[in-house]
Amino acid sequence: MNFIKFLGTAGARFVMISQLRYSGGIFFSIDGTSFIVDPGPGTLIRAINSRPKLNISKIDGIFLSHRHLDHSCEINLMIEVMTEGGFKKRGIVFAPSDCLFKDPVILLYCRDFPEKIQVIEEEKIFYINNLRFEIPVKHRHGVETYGFKLKMKNKTISYIPDTEFFPELIDRYKGSQILILNTVLYEKRENIQHLCLLEAEQIIKNIKPEKAILTHFGMSMLKNKIWEKKDEISERVGTEVIIANDGMNFEF
Repeated sequence: MNFIKFLGTAGARFVMISQLRYSGGIFFSIDGTSFIVDPGPGTLIRAINSRPKLNISKIDGIFLSHRHLDHSCEINLMIEVMTEGGFKKRGIVFAPSDCLFKDPVILLYCRDFPEKIQVIEEEKIFYINNLRFEIPVKHRHGVETYGFKLKMKNKTISYIPDTEFFPELIDRYKGSQILILNTVLYEKRENIQHLCLLEAEQIIKNIKPEKAILTHFGMSMLKNKIWEKKDEISERVGTEVIIANDGMNFEF
């Protein structure tokens, strides 16, 4: 069974540093290929303690959407895990250029461990084994940030990480059957480059995926008990909306 495992659903600094929600990123296992997305604080321990247990040392790749610590804190650790401490040259790491060349978050000492480190850019296509990824658009988030569209034979899974809203998000992520959205804010706040619930709903309404999964919650989403609003959100957008929780396993 293909599945997506949410190792953590924390968004923004205060939820992360308080660990009101874990911040371990997302684990994908699809057609025999597995990879980690945005390995924030606690990724390794959450993966090891996962039930069922994840074979974290056999991942084929790591995708880093951007350099902020709640997404990148354990990137070097995950490189070591994937390559068994650097003794097995394997796997691919995908990251924006400013994770490598400007105050890098991927350290020099471990860059020779993977088979390849690929700089991701807007409208670029890359592969992990037989999985095809498209980078639809550069996000608006203060640092270089990208999501992806994972193209399978009969399904497209998209990940929209941190960003402020702009109309091209809808156009570029159209055609997604499963849509994962980082939704930090319950209500819009000026000069905060994160999606709020209303903006996430607008994206879902226009893209019309089969299922939408909200994750990466800030304090306002937790205070408003977003998990209790799942049905009313689904009704408003006309799509089944799932509110992710720590450790949630989504099978498809």
